[in-house]
Amino acid sequence: MGQQKTASYRIEAEGSITTPKGFAAGGLHCGLKKTTRHDLGAIVCEVPAAAAGVYTTNLFQAAPLQVTRESLAATGKLRAVLVNSGNANACTGKQGEDDAYAMRDEFAAAIGVAREEVAVASTGVIGELLKMDRVRSGIAELPARLTSAEQGAEDFCQAILTTDLVKKMVCVSLEIDGRTVHVAGAAKGSGMIHPNMATMLGFVTTDASIDSEALQQALRDVTDLTFNMITVDGDTSTNDMLVAMASGLAGNESLTQTHPDYAAFVEALRYVCEVLAQAIARDGEGATKLVEVQVRGAVSDESARRIVKTVIGSSLVKSAVFGADANWGRIIAAVGRAGEPVNVDTVDIRIGDIVTLEQSRPLPFDEEAALEYLKGDTIVIYIDLHHGEGEAVGWGCDLTYDYVRINAAYRT
Repeated sequence: MGQQKTASYRIEAEGSITTPKGFAAGGLHCGLKKTTRHDLGAIVCEVPAAAAGVYTTNLFQAAPLQVTRESLAATGKLRAVLVNSGNANACTGKQGEDDAYAMRDEFAAAIGVAREEVAVASTGVIGELLKMDRVRSGIAELPARLTSAEQGAEDFCQAILTTDLVKKMVCVSLEIDGRTVHVAGAAKGSGMIHPNMATMLGFVTTDASIDSEALQQALRDVTDLTFNMITVDGDTSTNDMLVAMASGLAGNESLTQTHPDYAAFVEALRYVCEVLAQAIARDGEGATKLVEVQVRGAVSDESARRIVKTVIGSSLVKSAVFGADANWGRIIAAVGRAGEPVNVDTVDIRIGDIVTLEQSRPLPFDEEAALEYLKGDTIVIYIDLHHGEGEAVGWGCDLTYDYVRINAAYRT
C-alpha cells in the first residue's frame, strides 16, 4: 500500500475522510432502508471548519439543500454534516422542510454544537416523507459511533450509498509551508447523474488552513473540471450537493490565491474530485465500462466541454460501447448536434489507438482489434476538431440492460 508519488501531492492509499486532522466519521442502520445496510452517517470536525458548497441546478431542490445553504450562509463554517440514504426528502412540502431542520437541530444538540454549524444531506426515493422516529433514534446513537479510525470513514461511506455497488473514497497529502496537508473525499452516485454543479453527494475534508471564500472559489473551479464533466444517464438530481470542510489544523499559513502553494492545493483538490467523479461514472447503474472522452481543437474550453458531455451522454454512443461496436458514426453525429462551432471537414476520431476518422474521412481499420479493445473495462475516445485551442475531458459509462432493470423498479 503506502504512498504513491505524483505531481505535487502524494496519493495516500490507506487514507480516508478522517485522515485530515480534526475529523471523525461514522454510520449506522436506523431503518430507512429495507436492507440492513447503513443509512445514516456523519462527518464531524473538532473545531469550526471553513466550509464551502455547490448544489444542484434542478429547480426542484430537496429540503436538505435549503438547510445546508442557510448553515453555510450563517458563518461560512461547519462542525458537522449529517447524511441519510434511502429517502431523498425531496418534493415533500412543508413537512419535509420541518424534518430537514429537525435533523440539523437534533444532531447539533447531540454533539453539542450550534445548529447553524450543521449541514444536512439526503439521498434516495423522491416524494416520500422521512420516518423521523427512526431518524431520531439513529441521531441519538450516532455520536457514539463517530471515530477518526478507518472504520468510521468506512461506515460513513456505506451510509451514503443507494444503488451504488462500491464505496468511493480517496486521500492525498502535500507540503505547504513545510507542513503536511491532507485533502480527502468521499462520494455517492450511480444513477440520476448529469450534474451541473457538483455530484450526487460529495464530501471533502482537509486540514489545510484556508478561509471560506478561497475554499469556495477553489471548489467551484475544480467542480467545473471534474463533477460537472461526468454523466451516466442525463438526469440531474434534486439532491446533488458537494460540501468541503477545512479544519486548518495542519498549521500552514492561510491559503489565498496569492499564496505560493495555492495552486498546488487546488491541484490536489482537483485530483480528489476527479477520482471521485470517475468512480461515480464507472459505477453507473448497470454499467460495465468507464468511458472517457477527450476533445481538443475546439474554439474554447467551454465549447469542448459541451461537446464532451454530448458525446458521453449519447444513448447511441453508450449503447455502441456496451455492444463493443466501433460505430464512429454515433460519435461524429453527437459532435455535430452539440450546438458548438465545428469545421465539418477537419474532424479526427480515434477509439483507443484505432484511428477511424481523419479530416472527416473514414479510414479502414481492424474490426477485430477494435472489438477486442471495446471489450475492455475502460474505453477512451479521442476527438480532434482542428478548429481552435479549446480542450476538455469527461467521463461516462455504457448503457446496459441492467440500467433499465434497476430503474424500472427503483421505488418498489
